[in-house]
Amino acid sequence: MRRVAVASFIGTAIEFYDFYIYGTAAALVLNQAFFPTLDPVNATLASFSTYAVAFAARPLGSVVFGHFGDRVGRKSVLVASLLLMGLSTAFVGLLPGYGTLGVWAPLLLVALRFLQGIGLGGEWGGAALLAVEHAPKRRRGLYAAFPQLGPSVGFFAATGVFWLLSATLDDAAFRSWGWRVPFLLSFLLVGVGLFVRLKISETPVFAKAMDAQEAARVPALEVFRRHPRELLLGAGGMIVAYGLFYTATTYCLAYATTTLGISRNTMLALSLVACLFLAAGTWLAATRSDAAGRRKLVLAGCALAAVWPLFPLLDTQRPVFVALGIGGALFCMGVVYGPMGAYLPELFGTKVRYSGASLAYNLGGVLGGAVAPLVATRLQAEFGSSSVGWYVSAMAVVSMVCVLALPETRDRELG
Repeated sequence: MRRVAVASFIGTAIEFYDFYIYGTAAALVLNQAFFPTLDPVNATLASFSTYAVAFAARPLGSVVFGHFGDRVGRKSVLVASLLLMGLSTAFVGLLPGYGTLGVWAPLLLVALRFLQGIGLGGEWGGAALLAVEHAPKRRRGLYAAFPQLGPSVGFFAATGVFWLLSATLDDAAFRSWGWRVPFLLSFLLVGVGLFVRLKISETPVFAKAMDAQEAARVPALEVFRRHPRELLLGAGGMIVAYGLFYTATTYCLAYATTTLGISRNTMLALSLVACLFLAAGTWLAATRSDAAGRRKLVLAGCALAAVWPLFPLLDTQRPVFVALGIGGALFCMGVVYGPMGAYLPELFGTKVRYSGASLAYNLGGVLGGAVAPLVATRLQAEFGSSSVGWYVSAMAVVSMVCVLALPETRDRELG
């Protein structure tokens, strides 16, 4: 179990590092590197649009990788998703900007971002199943906490690398080549991830299903035919986790540095502090869910998210309150997100668990994560920051309603 926990944690940490460095770069520099002919607001929207492309690709990745994960096995699919995600990320660091390639530069950027999304679409479900299907029944929440910590650590590493580069390079060097370094590091991280993942075994739950020849012919179709309720409500439950995270990180980074005038170095440092709140919320809720239940803790996180004063704290422009605003929002997100590592897999049977859990997780990303920075940017420009806060509260209410319609699952057998 120690090896499984490490493999699931390291894999998700690396893949989410890859995903988050793009979000940070989109907020800070991609608008000028790839869309220099647009005005600032539209350049930011264009940059966030390339960011959103990966969320549209993630359900496709869930279908493709979920198909083979439910028919061939969890382990081999996790190796393939890591390779696709890591190499797509690294090649962004090698991609020339608009000044060199013209319109081909943003087109190639979109293509690489699309491949990133497909890779991540297959990652989370496999990592969660790796932990959950190996774990004892009464400790599934505990072991699912390890892949759920991957986003916290990945975000911390991504933000830390950008903060270090921003603090040591002048602005011209950072915008010219410094922003590429975090992407190029992905070549090294992929090697580390592969070394760890190739040492794990197939999950006993899946091996038992294969021995009984119980593989679904087309897992994704079976999910839509037999589990549409669990799929849609599970996706709805994930909306607030995605919406909170990408509003509090990607959008708030752009908003604070451009509209509020807070320095880039300061915001990156405050984001590092906020990562600790995310990790704390994730670990606390995931491990407590074995005793208290997944559903109860997810509902508590939704309720907290609906009332958290993110933008009133952010608009003070005082570093302590900015850190508290973002950190509190990410803590709420962690309380929702932590139990989902066990909750979503427990909603589906073994034959379709990879496809079902992955699709629910990533459809929630389309509804909550892809559009959040775009909607927030437009709302703030038209109606001010308070409207963005109401938007986040609305997402929390939608997720709460969806989870209320789902059952508790901690006592289910993974058959």
